[in-house]
Amino acid sequence: MKFEDIRKLHQRRHREESGHFLLEGEHLVLELQKAATHDPRLRTSQLYVTQEHAHWTSPLTTHVISSRHMAQISETRSPQGIAAVVPLLAAPAPRPGERAIYLHEIQDPGNLGTILRTLAWFGGFRCLLGPGSVDLHNGKTVRASMGAIFHVPVESAVPLETLAQRYPRIACLDLRGEPITAPAFRQFDCYLFGGEARGLPHDELARTAVKAFTIPGQGTLESLNLATSVSLCQYELHREPAPGL
Repeated sequence: MKFEDIRKLHQRRHREESGHFLLEGEHLVLELQKAATHDPRLRTSQLYVTQEHAHWTSPLTTHVISSRHMAQISETRSPQGIAAVVPLLAAPAPRPGERAIYLHEIQDPGNLGTILRTLAWFGGFRCLLGPGSVDLHNGKTVRASMGAIFHVPVESAVPLETLAQRYPRIACLDLRGEPITAPAFRQFDCYLFGGEARGLPHDELARTAVKAFTIPGQGTLESLNLATSVSLCQYELHREPAPGL
């Protein structure tokens, strides 16, 4: 791939047209290489390194380039001297027992990356992105995920109205509802979270059997950060319940 084509991968349209995205940095490349040992599709990734990383051991096709060329393709101000062009892959089919979180119109790439990192830590969940959400392969999302994009199945542009066909038991986070510490919170197949700007569309949810839960707090602010809310819920879902609950 030509350098000008790699640089175009900073834009969503070109990522979708080429079927590839760009990642940068040693940690992300290491996560890519680990994932490639389990997914042959990722072995077609192309690695680009400067001379200081020419010793890098990788099963991927590797190109040694100048620091000037690395700066041209990099999206960061201080390139680490190692980057990769990676194919866009469709999420695998759900596994038995796998549950999901649904993010409605999430806009912040850092939030999405952090959420994926949380899901990768706890395991057992896939991530569904509603239409109008930030691109999964946005550079900021990829960096914030710390490689979790290779470990969490993600589906994009999933219409909210299709969830009831896939998941018989759906819960959502809302200011009004039972606390997430209630035993019933653990019994759902899909958990809905509203985006940073407008939250969940309550008119659409009214047409679907969705149970509301809330994260108890002092109420001095209107809401929690989205990534924080997902992290707290994931902890609660994976926490060992107290005896007798």
